[in-house]
Amino acid sequence: MRHLRLIPDHTTIPFMAARKATIPIALALVLASIIGVIVLGFNFGIDFTGGLLLEVHKTSGTADLSKIRSDIEGLHLGDAQIQGIGNPSDVLIRLAEQPGGETAQQAAVEKVRGVLGSDFEFSSTQVVGPSVSADLKFHAVVAVIVSLLLILGYLWFRFEWQFAVGAVVTTIHDVILTLGFLAFFRVSFDLPILAAILTIVGYSLNDTVVIYDRIREMMRKYKKMPISELINRSINETLSRTVVTAVTVFIASVSLLAFGGDALRGFSFILVVGVVIGTYSSIVVSAPLLIFLNLRVTEDKPAKPGSKSLAREAAKSETSGTAAKA
Repeated sequence: MRHLRLIPDHTTIPFMAARKATIPIALALVLASIIGVIVLGFNFGIDFTGGLLLEVHKTSGTADLSKIRSDIEGLHLGDAQIQGIGNPSDVLIRLAEQPGGETAQQAAVEKVRGVLGSDFEFSSTQVVGPSVSADLKFHAVVAVIVSLLLILGYLWFRFEWQFAVGAVVTTIHDVILTLGFLAFFRVSFDLPILAAILTIVGYSLNDTVVIYDRIREMMRKYKKMPISELINRSINETLSRTVVTAVTVFIASVSLLAFGGDALRGFSFILVVGVVIGTYSSIVVSAPLLIFLNLRVTEDKPAKPGSKSLAREAAKSETSGTAAKA
């Protein structure tokens, strides 16, 4: 059975020859993203700004989410999110906080009651205040920082320090570019978007570690090969796997974007963007960083003359040579 190959075997693309161009481009994109976040800010969703959470239950039949969304959008209450929860008859409605204090919140609830009619029962009504929203923002930042620190610690233990630093810097690059897309395209930043960012972190890290692991294997095998040539060869040998994985995840993300509905639109959009960024960075950012971090192929230290280890190696070599002649 033939395996799917989007990239021919034995490719020799000179990725490292372009590193003097790709690294400045990556830095420029990071700088543009930071400026975009500072100037434009994020379009925080209800999860981070506060608002109303309404759980409603349709007394008979299945709740039509599209009709509910259309009816509530006609009330002009600002950002509104409609999603099913549990049973097909249960719906969670999120509304942006209304200006005017508690009276305005109650008025918004009554408007929703009026437009939904007697077919729906209100199971619960909650107001998410600013303090809860601030707490969510804090924990979101902590979640990303802790994940990066744990990644750094694991890779430092598993590889040389250059690999650990390179992987974390690449992951930070991917997160910043994703945040830049959020700022420029005004995607509503809510908890599903945070989940998408953490998913991108895992995807990008996985791609980077695969390449790094091949580089480490090559360092053991070719101890006199120049580091740039060794890294080039490692990327080309893992390129087919990288591209197939990226295309698979990309197709799945685009399918979610096209058919997942409004509830998953922001999440799937960020996944699509993140797959492109993560694949790009694992090839043209993470690998060149190893050269800038002065990674070197180290040869094994020779044993001292007359030592037992040298004698054992000589005997082993002699045995191997005899077996080869035979």
